Amino acid sequence: MTEFKPERANEPTDSLSPAEGLGVVLDEHLRWIGQWHRAAFYRWGRGGERVSAPASFAAWCKAARRDDLTQQPAVEKLATVHEQMHRQAKLILLKAANGERPTESEYESVIARFEDFVALLRRVERAFGAAASGLDPLTGLRSRRGMDEALEREQNRFRRAGQPFCVALVDIDKFKGINDTYGHDIGDRVLGATAAVISRGIRSFDEAFRMGGEEFLVCLKETILEEGFRVIDRLRQDLERSPVVLPDGRSINVTASFGLVQAAADVGIDELIQRADRALYHAKHTGRNRTVRYGLDMATS
Repeated sequence: MTEFKPERANEPTDSLSPAEGLGVVLDEHLRWIGQWHRAAFYRWGRGGERVSAPASFAAWCKAARRDDLTQQPAVEKLATVHEQMHRQAKLILLKAANGERPTESEYESVIARFEDFVALLRRVERAFGAAASGLDPLTGLRSRRGMDEALEREQNRFRRAGQPFCVALVDIDKFKGINDTYGHDIGDRVLGATAAVISRGIRSFDEAFRMGGEEFLVCLKETILEEGFRVIDRLRQDLERSPVVLPDGRSINVTASFGLVQAAADVGIDELIQRADRALYHAKHTGRNRTVRYGLDMATS
């Protein structure tokens, strides 16, 4: 991805969400285009006015790279248009500094790129905003709002192309005791840490959701039951080996129970989740900190 090199070094978007950061980028560039007009047309022939390119977009790209967003085609196109706009604008400023008024075609080229940039920026901003509305703010995982739709897509793909998938329900063991002993702030920290272990332990195209409370759902795509068991039981072990450190330096050992099921062509999503829930119930009532496969590790009656 092409990255524009700004003339200023501050990074106003570095700590913001992608959607919030693009709002700053838009504001900065609206101010910049006004400065550019004054420098190109009203101070030409008199040495011009120094116009620093906003640093906000380069800072946004830096933050987006950390979140693996820069490989998205819409973001790559936005960066390309941004670079073209500033390159053409800078050429006109160089001419203005030498006393040359820009031609109509040169002016229109910059304005066209500016309008393209703003339109693309607003489109990406809306897309990120819509995506963020389906995220659980505490854990960063997708919320239950989009879960049914995502599972229906996988079920349709399975019925159409025969690609299997697995669903696992995850429930943190003795979570009420954590809240009662340490308080809800620490409980929230445990939820966030659990979500982080889940996110790290699945592939980029698998999906994880917070269903509510201390319960999560993981969808493993293109996966049969035995493969899914290896992934999920590794998640269980990773969580067991990842104590949550408290602000006072103490730590809490956290475990979870898992119920795993493989999709079947004649089983709807609601029934699939119910089967995973039965396997989870079995894991809870046979010692916790276990992964139970529906149909193998329990009675199916």
